[in-house]
Formats: sequence, structure tokens, C-alpha cells
Amino acid sequence: MHLSSDDVILWQHGFFKLNLTILTTWGLMLVMVVFSRVVTKRLSDGMRIPRLQGMLEVIVSTTSKQIEEVGLAHPEKYLGFLGTLFLFVALSNLCEIIPGYEPPTGSLSTTAGLAICVFIAVPLFGIMETGFKAYLASYLDPTPLMLPFNIVGELSRTLALAIRLFGNIMSGSMVIAILLTVTPFIFPVLMSMLDLLTGLVQAYIFTILATVYIAAATKAREE
Repeated sequence: MHLSSDDVILWQHGFFKLNLTILTTWGLMLVMVVFSRVVTKRLSDGMRIPRLQGMLEVIVSTTSKQIEEVGLAHPEKYLGFLGTLFLFVALSNLCEIIPGYEPPTGSLSTTAGLAICVFIAVPLFGIMETGFKAYLASYLDPTPLMLPFNIVGELSRTLALAIRLFGNIMSGSMVIAILLTVTPFIFPVLMSMLDLLTGLVQAYIFTILATVYIAAATKAREE
């Protein structure tokens, strides 16, 4: 039994390794790209719209509403980044129903990569909204003595994002694997359904936390 899909090496040539995490991550990205291409290829603005377009519109409108409720007045500016973040994490977790599939979010390398994306996006959005000087000045708030603490806070919340998502997803997968070996069939099925719900919740929490961090970085302009 391996701890994560990083341990499953599919191909190796010298220093370069292709593990299961990389394969599933790129596979999911390909599915998202193809799906978005298919849905947006024939958009309709009439009374009757395709089902896939209707589903996509629900996702977009719901995500925009959540972003606005967190405190970002113009959600369309952040929808591309935050919406993609949510869809990737959610799809990664929901695909656990596929036999033999292991979610890439159960790997610390994937969750760390997602957290680094948030770590980079927060100052970028902050600078875009408030300006370079105003954003840097926020690290000195309320006094210059807070500079090292604010920097440590930025780094620690990035680490917390990565470890929280990794721990929750990996632990859920391990519990189900153990139950499959020691209990009857029905109980692991129920646990799998609960794990799917937990995966959606984790995708929501991860995205909301990223939204909160971006909202905090852009608060100067709104004030």
C-alpha cells in the first residue's frame, strides 16, 4: 500500500519520472479544456439552451455570487482563476468513483502547486487593484514592526492551504482502502459517498480561502 500516487512510477528516464500524480493531473486538465471547448463552441442566448450550457451557467453564476459575497465587488476579474481552481479540485475529488483512480489532490506535490498558485495570485491581484506601493505598504500595517510577521503569515497560510487539502483527501482515501479489506461491501460504499461529499466541501473551502486572501490583498482600494 502506497501513501500517495507519487509513489506509482509509470515511466522513468534518468532524473525524469512520470508518476501517477502527473498523469492524472494532466488528464484532468485535458478533460476540463475539452469540456469547456465543447460547451462554449455553440453557445445560445435564446429561450432554449443546451443542457451543458445550462449547467455551466449555473456553475459560473454561483461561483460569481460566492466571490462577491466574500467581499470582491467585481467578481468577473477573479472568476477565471478562482473558478478554475474550484473545478479542478472538485473534479479531482469526484473522479474517485472511477475504479483504480487516485486523486492528485491526495499528493502533497499537487496541493503545494495549487497553494503556490494562490500565493502568486494574491499579490498580483493586490498590485493590480491597489498599486505596487500601496500593496507593499500593507505589509507595514499597522506599524513597520509587523513586516516580518506579515511575511511569515503569507508563507504560513500557503503551507496551511497545501497541507489541509492534502491531509483531508489522503486520509479519506486511506480510510476507504482499509475498510475495503476488513469490512463488508456496503459500508465502504457509504464511506465512498461520504468521501465524495467531503471532496466537494474541500474544493469549496480551498477556493473560499483563496478568495478571502485575494479580498484582503485588494481591500485598500475598496476602503
